[in-house]
Amino acid sequence: MALLRRYGADFPARSLRREMEQLFEDFFGTSTEGAKLTEWSPLVDIKEEDNGFKVKVDLPGMDKDDICIEVDGNRLAISGERKFEQEEKKENYHFVERSYGKFYRSFTLPAIVQADKIDATYKDGVLEVNLPKKEEVKPKKVTIK
Repeated sequence: MALLRRYGADFPARSLRREMEQLFEDFFGTSTEGAKLTEWSPLVDIKEEDNGFKVKVDLPGMDKDDICIEVDGNRLAISGERKFEQEEKKENYHFVERSYGKFYRSFTLPAIVQADKIDATYKDGVLEVNLPKKEEVKPKKVTIK
């Protein structure tokens, strides 16, 4: 059995990545006073259920019209753009930590997904994409006689 593990902010590779990003930002500079306006990657959860799969994507502060979902063959692509909101500086202090700009996430769909029945909802900054399984692959209960 495979063990899935999610690493926290203290995971060494994540810390190294953050340090490398900061190094490149310091060297090349960033536009709009330090805001990250390059591509970013929203966090995603994928869960298998009896009737299908659920994909949840954290997209806080975005309008649903700025999110695009495409299914092409066995590929599910979720993309969009979170626009930078200008804020007024006060006392020459300004801190921007959230990421802005375009994002793109792509996932290979298993053959058991019924692509023509995929639907999505967006509420409270969370995009939920439902990927139903084909009828012939859903688990069936067998009664004992």
